[in-house]
Amino acid sequence: MPSDHARGTLGDAKAAVDVRTTSTIGLALSLGLGGCAWDAPMSTVAARSDVAREILHVYAIITWIAVGIALVVGIALAWVVVRFRSRPGAPGMPAQIRGHTLLEISWTIAPAIVLLVIAIPTIQVIFRTQAAPPRDALQVRVLGHQWWWEFRYPALEVVTANELHVPAGRPVALTLDGPDVIHSFWVPMLGGKRDVVPGRQNRLTFTAETAGEYRGQCAEFCGVSHANMAMRVVVDAPDAFARWVAAQKAEPGEPAPGPAADGKAIFARSACVGCHTIRGVSSGALGPDLTTFGSRRTLAAGILPITVETVTAWLKNPPALKPDAKMPALGLTDEQARAVATYLIGLK
Repeated sequence: MPSDHARGTLGDAKAAVDVRTTSTIGLALSLGLGGCAWDAPMSTVAARSDVAREILHVYAIITWIAVGIALVVGIALAWVVVRFRSRPGAPGMPAQIRGHTLLEISWTIAPAIVLLVIAIPTIQVIFRTQAAPPRDALQVRVLGHQWWWEFRYPALEVVTANELHVPAGRPVALTLDGPDVIHSFWVPMLGGKRDVVPGRQNRLTFTAETAGEYRGQCAEFCGVSHANMAMRVVVDAPDAFARWVAAQKAEPGEPAPGPAADGKAIFARSACVGCHTIRGVSSGALGPDLTTFGSRRTLAAGILPITVETVTAWLKNPPALKPDAKMPALGLTDEQARAVATYLIGLK
């Protein structure tokens, strides 16, 4: 018989194992349930446009067919396991079936029918999503750079970066191109992916149904900061979109005397003017247009919030915040960087 001390030690060990097992199960359940969010920012099953709804419809058909096939196979497998299980006194080898014509015809025709049921709606959606955009569609040219997005509205004479504004209920026709490497434009709630290929124009037309903000991401590996090439798509009510356009087209005013005015002077005499446009100040074309920089909510293609602190840190050393960023460190002092950050945030 084990001693009381031995029994206590065994009991403690068992309790420790039970705690670890319970913790492991709890962690697994938490992680599993955490991935079940339906309306997450990058959800592909929460459609907010006509194109996303069409694609989701095809996926629903495929999913239910797959569920049906899984049920049929599972039930058939269970029946075979029970019906032909080994029994006492049964011969070692059951009767074998070879060359069953009906079975062979059935499992040839059944997959063909399944593929046909999937192919018909898929082809229909492909043709609908590749059709020419309506005449009243808002035209936007999308340029994928390493590693940021540029959005140009030719008819509105508006250029912005990393934040695409579109009106709810109106078709939007995106023309996608890129000056460097292959990227992929993907906003899961608004539509499928479209590659952004240098020298080739791809198109994506959709009508956003619900006002709100939707997160997007480059979906084609494009270099060191591929994961940091995000975007925001803001779907505005029509009147809110008109106000946004008016604000984007307005000429920037003079900053008030103080840090903002000092920041403008530093910006105007530094290398910034060679890469960035601010109407009335500079006309660079290599980096994002900064004319209304302060109206945006994020910096560095959606990875940082726009605050004086983050913009100052970015101006001091961009590659430290975004690996392999094309914008170099400008050699600004802390005071100079803060002054320029104050000026840029005031551009609304």
